[in-house]
Amino acid sequence: MIAIGQASQQSGVNIETIRYYERVGVVPKPGRSTAGRRLYSVDEIAKLRFVKRCRDLGFPIPIIQTFLSFTGQEDRSCGEVETLAEDHLAQIDAKIENLARLREALLNLSKNCDDGTAACSMLDSLMRDSFGEAVAQKS
Repeated sequence: MIAIGQASQQSGVNIETIRYYERVGVVPKPGRSTAGRRLYSVDEIAKLRFVKRCRDLGFPIPIIQTFLSFTGQEDRSCGEVETLAEDHLAQIDAKIENLARLREALLNLSKNCDDGTAACSMLDSLMRDSFGEAVAQKS
């Protein structure tokens, strides 16, 4: 049995994050020593590593919990896992498209910047777009 500090090192998961995962039920609460310290088994550390890899891929906790529920099933369907992964991939693609649009908009705004110290066309554009024409007209 391994203490939480070693479990953290072996799994790559921060100690506070391990405690959080236990509180929200991502991983079960480990056994305790007679002194009340958390003690982790090799299997529990493997689950923490699994959760970390899933989080590194951006999977939300409810999906990770679903994945974990599948791991103990001999007759689990890989199709269900594939569907969840494809849904996540579609969300990632949508975020990438949104970020590309944001990048293009910011590039266009910053191209309008002058090196002078008078008015800043980028800030003027942001003010106009954020607060409407009325605010921009008052300046």
